[in-house]
Amino acid sequence: MPKAKEFTVTIEDKPGALGKCFLALAERGVNILAFQTYVEDRESLARFVVDDAAGAMAVLGGGRMIFEETEVAVVKLAHKPGELGRAAARLGEKQINIDYCYCGIEPGTGQAMVVFGVDNLTNAAKLLDELAAG
Repeated sequence: MPKAKEFTVTIEDKPGALGKCFLALAERGVNILAFQTYVEDRESLARFVVDDAAGAMAVLGGGRMIFEETEVAVVKLAHKPGELGRAAARLGEKQINIDYCYCGIEPGTGQAMVVFGVDNLTNAAKLLDELAAG
């Protein structure tokens, strides 16, 4: 899984709004694999990767939510000290800038699934795939 679809959803910054969005995905059977949320300019933004991008599109579009879909580089790493550092260093060695990253857990494996928003997706995905294989 060197590349994945990421959704960035703009949500009202009020109690219960994030839960409503995530529950709507769950009702459709969409599992959130990794996510981050933050507040910017009085709006909550949620970035996430799911197991069913088409299902997420249907939920977000059907709910008239404001969202963007982008591609991100994803790597599955052993959950142990140094793995994240090695992945980030490998990207830096090839002059790939990390704009942001976050992680989740790969279902059924216990491996960390790290999501990187980068300035060179193709090269980042290749490098991270090599890292995971080696």
